[in-house]
Amino acid sequence: MFKKNKISVAIACLLGTSFSSIAAETESTENVITYTPAIVVTGTRIEQNSFDLPMSIDAIDGETIRDGQWQVNLSETASRVPGVVVNNRNNPAQDLGIQIRGFGARSAFGVRGVRLYQDGIPLTMPDGQGQTGTFNLDTAARVEYLRGPFSALYGNSSGGVVQIFTEDGPDQPTLSGGVSFGSYGTHRETVTYGADYDNFNIIVNANTVRSDGYRDQSEFRRDTYHAKIGMQLNEDTKLTIVATALDQPDNDDPQGLTKALYRADRKQVSQPTKDFNTRVSKSQEHMGATLDHKLTENDTLRFMAYYGQRDNEQFQSIPISAQNNKQSGGGVQTISREFGGIDLRWTHTGSLADKPYNFTIGTNVDRMSDDRKGFENFIRTDASTSCSSLTVTCGVKGALRRDEVNRLRAFDQYAQGSIDLDPRWNLNVGIRHSKIKFETDDKYIVAQNLDDSGSVTYSETTPVAGVIFKATDTLNFYVNAGESFETPTFVEAAYKDTSAGAGLNTDLKAATSRQYEIGAKWMAGNSTIVNAALFKIDTDDEIVVQASAGGRTVYTNAKESERKGFELSIDSKFAYGLSAYLAYTYLDAEFTKDFISGGNQVPSGTDIPGVYKHTMFGELAWKHQPSGFSTALEARAFSKTYVSFNPADGKASGYAIASWRAGFNQSMGKWKFNEYLRVENIFDKEYVGSIRIGDSNGNYYEAAPTRNWLLGLNASYQF
Repeated sequence: MFKKNKISVAIACLLGTSFSSIAAETESTENVITYTPAIVVTGTRIEQNSFDLPMSIDAIDGETIRDGQWQVNLSETASRVPGVVVNNRNNPAQDLGIQIRGFGARSAFGVRGVRLYQDGIPLTMPDGQGQTGTFNLDTAARVEYLRGPFSALYGNSSGGVVQIFTEDGPDQPTLSGGVSFGSYGTHRETVTYGADYDNFNIIVNANTVRSDGYRDQSEFRRDTYHAKIGMQLNEDTKLTIVATALDQPDNDDPQGLTKALYRADRKQVSQPTKDFNTRVSKSQEHMGATLDHKLTENDTLRFMAYYGQRDNEQFQSIPISAQNNKQSGGGVQTISREFGGIDLRWTHTGSLADKPYNFTIGTNVDRMSDDRKGFENFIRTDASTSCSSLTVTCGVKGALRRDEVNRLRAFDQYAQGSIDLDPRWNLNVGIRHSKIKFETDDKYIVAQNLDDSGSVTYSETTPVAGVIFKATDTLNFYVNAGESFETPTFVEAAYKDTSAGAGLNTDLKAATSRQYEIGAKWMAGNSTIVNAALFKIDTDDEIVVQASAGGRTVYTNAKESERKGFELSIDSKFAYGLSAYLAYTYLDAEFTKDFISGGNQVPSGTDIPGVYKHTMFGELAWKHQPSGFSTALEARAFSKTYVSFNPADGKASGYAIASWRAGFNQSMGKWKFNEYLRVENIFDKEYVGSIRIGDSNGNYYEAAPTRNWLLGLNASYQF
């Protein structure tokens, strides 16, 4: 359980007891705000009230995303969603990691096991890897988080689905901009223009963020650009174009620390990090277009196409001695990627024997191609293996050590629908078939570096079904079940165990899961909604690390694992601008069969590393509409988590922190102004914000900042 902390416990108690006290205070008050459940799309691909869906799905609206927040990372608000963990690594060189009910926990960088979308356009590659760096929060209308069996209808690696939706341009042309300043030399600037011109709607944004970083060698810069254009071509046809660009040159990578280094100085970096000047440069541009055409009153056709490219160059801290192994891929990795695809679907609504129904049938094809190279991260004039040698220069691109092309093609077909069996019973069903082919063409075959070419095809059919019972107008119960699967990514399938020879790791299987969920949704009065869910997930062939050394990581399958847990959220809006929110998750995730990792036997009953058994978020907020003032107190708590597949390697301790925000809004004619101040970790807690699962050098720990602040100023003008 959580580490003892009297202040944190007091805050948690305050958040818990506030619901009953505030409710009692406002029972006799007429000035109560009516709670309205979110309208969501991700669950069924058509707009529906989240309260009436037999699944766990939450949406965080744009106002919450921008209320006293930095608007850079999903981690700022994702704690509001039970079952979801988005830890800020405080290392933009490696992007965010996302967990949904424990899926994605193993990722050392980026996102695995969870699918990402932006306005219906995939941002997860067909092999299952994704990044959130291109998510634009300045223009977000909402972010939807889908958990449980119905996420499987999105195909490979859909242990959960995260989708961001861009808002439309406002009715009147509006130009807005903002600046923010904070601790560690942090500053951010943003500008947005949006307008609606009859049949043409546009919103565009550009923003840049710079920071020296909390830790040594953590300076970074990130520039992003985002645009959405909607065109009503005629009464029945609408075209929407979304384009995004990201530029992150030479972002320092502080990497992780061993426990000893973390305890000695949590801001420092290891000596190899300094020697090799670890850093990452990345850029991405992608564009997607969606054409919606109304065939009849009951039939709609949607066609989506997208294309993108991504470049990544990473300088790692792999020792020169390790790279002397002829099978090493070097210490500088570069990727030049092209990706794209199309999706076509038909949606029909109707009535069968006076029972309303709808269904969607679709198919999609996705492709990606990686030109992947590896180089030595040093240049030397003799056989020296030390960066301190006068004959060795480290942290520079040296001789070629890897040269291959990875190609992937995915072909999916899906169908889902729902029918009202009677006014109180609704049935939702769906099925998806996926076929994914991996191919690697190795062009670097010299000396002992053998041919790693190969191909493998994964195929899976994933059904899902759910029923909701509307016990009353304000109380719904639901149950659902389904199957999902997750292929290894190209990074994970790249190498076999050296004893098994060369080639793509075709022995690595896709993980398959059977998911079960039962839940309730309750409108308590007209101002509070309560969501609760129990779930169980049984997984075969969980993808885990078998061995890691010298930059070469080999993955294998753990025979069986299990996740089971409970999620609860309570959202209340009261009189006089008061509101309260609580989200809690219990998640027990463990391996249920023995397996070998890092040369050690991992026994049945071992916890899955990176998964938190308990997480909690609470908030008390107040808005004074006449003055435009708002303020809130937030609290977050996480239990301990293990750092690798071997429990003997240790764990990151649990923690609880509190944060505070306040702001003002003013309107003066056509002008609107906003100022806010945020203080994060107000009690100056020292804690591990994120871990690097199974790091081969034991550098598991990434320190989170202690108390820090952020000040923001925003203005907009309506023409």
